[in-house]
Amino acid sequence: MRQRLGTSSIQLETPVFIIGSASVVGKKEGEGPLGLLFDVVGNDDFFGCDTWEEAESSLQKHAVQLALEKAGVHAQDVDCMLAGDLLGQSIATSFGISSYQIPLLGLYGACSTCGEALAIGSMMIAGGFADKTVCVTSSHFASAEKEFRFPLDYGNQRPLSATWTVTGSGAFVLSANEDGLNNTCYDKATDMSEAEKTEMSHVARAKITGITIGKITDYGVKDSMNMGACMAPASASTLERHFIDFNSQPEDYDKIITGDLGSVGQTILIDLLREKGYDIAGRHMDCGMEIFDAGAQDTHAGGSGCGCSAVTLSAYILKLLEEGTWKKVLFMPTGALLSKTSFNEGKSVPGIAHAVVLERP
Repeated sequence: MRQRLGTSSIQLETPVFIIGSASVVGKKEGEGPLGLLFDVVGNDDFFGCDTWEEAESSLQKHAVQLALEKAGVHAQDVDCMLAGDLLGQSIATSFGISSYQIPLLGLYGACSTCGEALAIGSMMIAGGFADKTVCVTSSHFASAEKEFRFPLDYGNQRPLSATWTVTGSGAFVLSANEDGLNNTCYDKATDMSEAEKTEMSHVARAKITGITIGKITDYGVKDSMNMGACMAPASASTLERHFIDFNSQPEDYDKIITGDLGSVGQTILIDLLREKGYDIAGRHMDCGMEIFDAGAQDTHAGGSGCGCSAVTLSAYILKLLEEGTWKKVLFMPTGALLSKTSFNEGKSVPGIAHAVVLERP
């Protein structure tokens, strides 16, 4: 079976399974609507470190450790790790997970990195190039503000269109096998009783069945304080091509979930898709709008950052798939592809979005 579908998509011949995941977040995220669902909530956003960047690295390291433990997988059983963050040269990743000594593909898709990692990790497994992969992303409010905007001590005012970068990291263990048994377990399967196999296995949280890779989309927006407006056109582009490639409609999904458009970007996305003949208003959900109480927590348009969609997926979306509340969702993190250099040189902010089809196993 040819797995390539249409112009931009892949329909996996054999599903890839998410057999374990973890979410580690900061204090503000723990005080939000999803606070009780996260695996770890820090009391101090330094997480015992000396700098914001070191704190973000510790988020990744802890999230990977928890995800591996929950999946019942050892680091040496993982064929490849796919990871990224928002900082220059992805330093949160390189300093955070180096101790695992797992072959690494460092990724940068801005806030879409979680979708990019899941897509590539799934393709590696579906193509027979890996049995298990780990996908992890992170962001930190303070390190991102220093990287892209102003240091916290500056005390700048934020417009209502601005989003709040999530302090958090989400990690996911992907496997070719639904039960998650390690390769060494299969090698010894003839020597194991059925009870022992059951004890060692882990039921998958969800399965990945399809992917749509995004294209860079640039509507010429230059306002770095309005990420929703920058990223919404990319989301609309990816969604339109996904519907065409899979010959599907919005009603084929229980939810269509973007990463971090916020309230401003959500409105733009819905309007752009209506122009294309698709109405997603009744099925759309945005992770950035779910993770914070925008009024009570003063986050304006909502949440953003690599960690936003990742921790929401691990803590909330996968939970509802496991419980059967949702059977099939389209998960589509969105990214704004800017840097300090491009912004200071007056460039626009291009966007990108990658979509992953998630189903109840």
